[in-house]
Amino acid sequence: MITQPQAWQPLREELDLLAGPVLADGQPSWTLHDPVRNLFFQLDWASFEVLRRWHMANAQAIARDIEAHTTLHMGAADVEVLQQFLQGNELLQPPLHGASALDAQRQRRRAGWSQWLLHNYLFFRVPLLRPDRWLARWAPRLDFLFRPGFWWLTLVVFLWGLWGVARSWEVFHATLVDMWSLQGMLAYGVTLVGVKCLHEVGHGITAKRYGCKVPAMGVAFLVLWPVAYTDTNEVWKLTRRDQRLKVAAAGITTELLIAVWALWAWLWLPEGWPKSSAFLLATTTWVSTVLINASPFMRFDGYFLLSDYLQLPNLHSRAFALARWDLRERLFALGEAPPEHFAPMRQRLLIVFAWATWMYRLVLFLGIAALVYHFFIKAVGILLFGVEIVWFIAKPVWSELKAWRERGAQIAHSRRARRSALLAGGLLGLLVMPWPVPVLSSGMLQASTQWQLHAPEAAQLVHQPLAEGSQVQVAAPLFVLASPALQAAALQNQARLQQLAQQAAAAGMDGELRRDWQVWQERQAEALAQQAALDTDAGRYLLQAGGSGVLRDVDPDLQAGAWLARRELLGRVVDMQALEVVAYVEEQALHRIRPGDSGLFITEGSGSKTLALRVRSIDQDASRSLNEGALAAPAGGNVPVRAMQQVLYPEQPVYRVVLDVAPGEALPTWAGQHRWRGRVSIRGRWEAPGAQFVRSAASVFWREAGF
Repeated sequence: MITQPQAWQPLREELDLLAGPVLADGQPSWTLHDPVRNLFFQLDWASFEVLRRWHMANAQAIARDIEAHTTLHMGAADVEVLQQFLQGNELLQPPLHGASALDAQRQRRRAGWSQWLLHNYLFFRVPLLRPDRWLARWAPRLDFLFRPGFWWLTLVVFLWGLWGVARSWEVFHATLVDMWSLQGMLAYGVTLVGVKCLHEVGHGITAKRYGCKVPAMGVAFLVLWPVAYTDTNEVWKLTRRDQRLKVAAAGITTELLIAVWALWAWLWLPEGWPKSSAFLLATTTWVSTVLINASPFMRFDGYFLLSDYLQLPNLHSRAFALARWDLRERLFALGEAPPEHFAPMRQRLLIVFAWATWMYRLVLFLGIAALVYHFFIKAVGILLFGVEIVWFIAKPVWSELKAWRERGAQIAHSRRARRSALLAGGLLGLLVMPWPVPVLSSGMLQASTQWQLHAPEAAQLVHQPLAEGSQVQVAAPLFVLASPALQAAALQNQARLQQLAQQAAAAGMDGELRRDWQVWQERQAEALAQQAALDTDAGRYLLQAGGSGVLRDVDPDLQAGAWLARRELLGRVVDMQALEVVAYVEEQALHRIRPGDSGLFITEGSGSKTLALRVRSIDQDASRSLNEGALAAPAGGNVPVRAMQQVLYPEQPVYRVVLDVAPGEALPTWAGQHRWRGRVSIRGRWEAPGAQFVRSAASVFWREAGF
């Protein structure tokens, strides 16, 4: 119940009461202006009638006089509600001996610096300029921008620009691609700053043209992210809605005008920095204004345009209140009246708008926190993330729970509330109850035993006895290679052996040489040992099968005389008697599988086949590189990788898992193939979805926090 204050407080003398626009329901409105704080409050007919009689200093008397002289029906409680609104917004004069209460109220608003930072870091403003004087000088000079002739000319230029881009699309596209560089991004950033400044000037010029004062321009910080702003609060003085809409749309219109004329200039300017600047303006302005300023989910231009178009001041707060009421009615069916009455279609749209705004703000602020984390200070990014979770999730939930507690008696007797509680309990049970969710991954079916054939060094192919797909026995010769360097070394060593043999034979007839006979013997033994090493090395150039199997992966273009690189793969011998599947499992799912768990492998392709599997081994350490390139995400697998010097490195910790194919399983019948990619499903331990989410979130936080 609303209580009457001890003393009636008069209105502050410096307040202005101005005529406002006609509201959507047809009743007149007025605007109450606080010049000290430059704030505006829209009043309906009933509020205006109360303020006209404020000098009567009595709620009952005011209500009776209004009912006697108007068609309005009003009670003392309605007058007291308005009185509390005026007092809460500091629109009443403080009592002579009540300054302490006002001071206490202001102290609570100021609080400490830490609380101010917590409540205001999401959005706060820093005024930098007082532009009213120079806007007053420039507004008349830019009057031609508002004439119809200029807009018709702009339309012609726009169509001309589109026609020119269509004719020069390849050049336009190539220039756009070239801008995706560090230098190009810096140029885009500088251009965006300049365009946003002109955006704010557009607001100021338009507001000044309609006689409004523009007291400040500056920088607003959205989660510590700077954006320009212009204080155009005085547009609430305007009684014509179309004028207010033009002021709100002036920034977006300015950017679109810049884009249109810059695109036309790009077609005609010669190569050089003027043409590059025109291209930046043409491609930056319209994208930024559509994605940022036109959004109605933040208090930017799009919000004020939508609010004024719908004639719903404070659109966000009113939609939020309606959405909270709708949520309570859907959950508990309390039968409460909505905070405001709208047409059914508008009411539904406002509720959807409120939920969309909540989701948009959460995603946007978390995205900005992620940018701060990755590009600036990690500790600040983590702090912002935590504060946003509290601000956008925990705080609204706690506030709504308080509202539920206040309605505890009604909720306890509501049949809908019991159904909602059962549904919530069921959903909670689904989150905490373990589910048989399989561990999924992509895998490679291949032979368990295979022998790869590599060229030992740079060599030349002399002969290839067997072709692709041939049956191979143990130690069968497969590739005969030759190394010119090795052959040259062998010829040189043979010449040296021949020379040493001749010198040793001559030592029997020459006394002087006989004295060095021991030296010749040692040199000859050394040369023989080197020859044996060369013969052994030459044996490496005869590639033989390490076991029985089928010769696979031979390059069909490989011909005798071809030169081979060091460690070049020439083929492999695979034993198809035993098969295995190689897969990579993410870290958060690793605890759910053990050696011996069963699974399935489904081959890719139209003739897919399913094979039974059993886990053989799981690596204890995360894989540092990915040897099976076909399992990488760019190749169609599920392992995100980055390539460096032809080596694939996993982006996230993954563990190599090897699974055996159950005996007796029939192989796929695709001819000439010995490796098959497919999907792997492992029947791992049951786990609750909620526990999985908590574990994943904790793992990400622990890893990203750097502990």
